[in-house]
Amino acid sequence: MATITTQLRSALLSAAASSSSPRRGGRRAPSSVRCDASPPAASASASLDPDFDKKAFRHNLTRSDNYNRKGFGHKKETLELMSQEYTSDVIKTLKDNGNEYTWGPVTVKLAEAYGFCWGVERAVQIAYEARKQFPEERIWITNEIIHNPTVNKRLEDMGVKDIPVNAGIKDFDVIEQGDVVVLPAFGAAVDEMYTLNEKNVQIVDTTCPWVSKVWNMVEKHKKGDYTSIIHGKYSHEETVATASFAGKYVIVKNMGEAMYVCDYILGGQLDGSSSTREEFLEKFKNAISPEFDPDLDLEKVGIANQTTMLKGETEEIGKLVEKTMLRKFGVENANDHFVAFNTICDATQERQDAMYQLVKDKVDLILVVGGWNSSNTSHLQEIGELSGIPSYWIDSEVRIGPGNRISYKLNHGELIEAENWLPQGLSQLELLLVHQLRTRLLRMRYTGYLRSSAKNFCRLHKFSAKLVRDNR
Repeated sequence: MATITTQLRSALLSAAASSSSPRRGGRRAPSSVRCDASPPAASASASLDPDFDKKAFRHNLTRSDNYNRKGFGHKKETLELMSQEYTSDVIKTLKDNGNEYTWGPVTVKLAEAYGFCWGVERAVQIAYEARKQFPEERIWITNEIIHNPTVNKRLEDMGVKDIPVNAGIKDFDVIEQGDVVVLPAFGAAVDEMYTLNEKNVQIVDTTCPWVSKVWNMVEKHKKGDYTSIIHGKYSHEETVATASFAGKYVIVKNMGEAMYVCDYILGGQLDGSSSTREEFLEKFKNAISPEFDPDLDLEKVGIANQTTMLKGETEEIGKLVEKTMLRKFGVENANDHFVAFNTICDATQERQDAMYQLVKDKVDLILVVGGWNSSNTSHLQEIGELSGIPSYWIDSEVRIGPGNRISYKLNHGELIEAENWLPQGLSQLELLLVHQLRTRLLRMRYTGYLRSSAKNFCRLHKFSAKLVRDNR
């Protein structure tokens, strides 16, 4: 037992050294772009001509000399660095034992699908490569590379800078010719890409291919004169980017908002939740395309989604919209008024399926680990909350302790500080053991389970005493 305790205590990672590049002089003409989904009058995409061919622009951009989305030939070195930072002996022990291992009276269970998906790993790897490829150049990033505080801090330590934001507007004036700009895994809005291309900077695109797939879908909607109903969060970076490639669109966050839209389509004959045209426009003022008219633009619709949304809810929204169009236009005309494509990310689906599988187990509590601004992680927490099992969403090890205390968030964002989150009976030494175990596990995004039977907890005081004796 002493050996296990020592192993856990030595599991903490040391911070990596960092370097940054000096700023060069000289400035270009001011250039600003909105960084969130905004009312049409304030939208940066309005600076592009309405007839601007976004698909052709992206096609040409990806083939230009100042664009890279495949890395720079440093994959081996960067993957080794990532392996050192985001893997651990504890994870290996869990994987080698069927994703479940018992330390003393405490059993930790790891979800079958966890950690960085392929798209995220690719994005981080390419961003790391960019610093290695451009050691002296200034490197900027349009948004967080992913919603993971450890990774974002690492890039900050490397000298990768966020583009300044003033009053909700990104100040692209700080970027100069010769700089390097990273587009994050969520992608970037087409107007941002246009601005960067005009500045003749080196663009490093880490956009997840699944996100690009959604862009292709909304472009098909636009080509067929369909309005895109996007299941997502209108201010989320990915949805902002997706909407920028769409024609007409409305963004719905959940089933309630989708029900409102469908009720409006049916003239209030679904559940009566909708009201007037003016109320519709006010309700979705931050989530609709410029000059959107619900009386005209909901005659032909297609479904798309933010790839990290809850899979089941996206599917239910799709079914609801399809039934709504069938009811309004009849079976014989349905294909002329509704189209749907599967744009649910495989990795998101796998992690949600793994979570659903694990909540079927008899566990005492669930520990969900990931960035507090991560949509993907919020939905894993949501699954835990809906299961009725105490679930704690934390973004770093500092949220645990001192003592039997934890700071965590609920899936809708409320911050909670709780005492005695672990079952009663744990001694301080045992709390230290559990804390150190989690500290190591937190170096990767995962969903973990702490499981213990009542009988095991009856043995805690004896176990504690033995640990104290063994570690004197």
